[in-house]
Amino acid sequence: MAEDEKSDRTAGEVVLVGAGPGDPDLLTVGGLRALRQADVVLYDHLAPLACLVEVRPDAVLVDVGKIPHGPQTGQETINELLIDYARSGARVVRFKGGDPFVFGRGGEEWLACAEAGIPVRIIPGVSSAIAGPELAGIPVTHRGVSQGFTVVSGHVGPNHPASSVNWDALAQQSGTIVIMMGLTHLAEICDGLIVRGLDPDVPAAVVSKATTSEQRMVRGTAATIAAMSLEHQLRQPALTVIGHVAGMDLGSLTPGTSGTTPTSPSSPVDEL
Repeated sequence: MAEDEKSDRTAGEVVLVGAGPGDPDLLTVGGLRALRQADVVLYDHLAPLACLVEVRPDAVLVDVGKIPHGPQTGQETINELLIDYARSGARVVRFKGGDPFVFGRGGEEWLACAEAGIPVRIIPGVSSAIAGPELAGIPVTHRGVSQGFTVVSGHVGPNHPASSVNWDALAQQSGTIVIMMGLTHLAEICDGLIVRGLDPDVPAAVVSKATTSEQRMVRGTAATIAAMSLEHQLRQPALTVIGHVAGMDLGSLTPGTSGTTPTSPSSPVDEL
């Protein structure tokens, strides 16, 4: 960013940059431009960290990651940091993995900034729900196999009082089900779908750490996929695909078989 542009600004702004879902090649041109213009970047472990080399040397980098079972930065703290830095006149980028408005906290961050009178805008990212399976060789739709897909959050299962998903309708629809953040509750989710009418033999797959050098995939059925994920020690972030497309493998052009499939993304995330 030119010095005169920076000095002319009396108030800062917040830009929510979807960077997804972890592959540097999937960052948009607009997202890359925002990174290069940023005075402050708040990032988490799901973003393509290799892209941080594009940030100006004088910019401030702040790690606000939420590591499962590890260090956690509270959402209120993140909101406060965004507002405080912007009020100081900085152009602040919240660098997030995937699409900030798809099961992320982008909506909360947007509202917090807007309520504080901070200019805020969003640069959408690629949704992990689509890109993750595709990079593993699974289409979420395919002509003649599945004409639609439904993406749901699995942070609570069908038996949890906080669940608002119509699991009965999901179990009886003929399309693809994509479950985000559901690895912990996958057994409850799959059992709940089967009880509600889902064919237990329908193909299913879990893709773990999609787009990274640690990407792995397990294939099975709705009845077996939860146990297989545990057996193969898959880790978050992960997504689950349930439906006949999960039995396809466009990477090899042959039907997928049960087992663990390591994959090689085109642009692994580099460690900084």
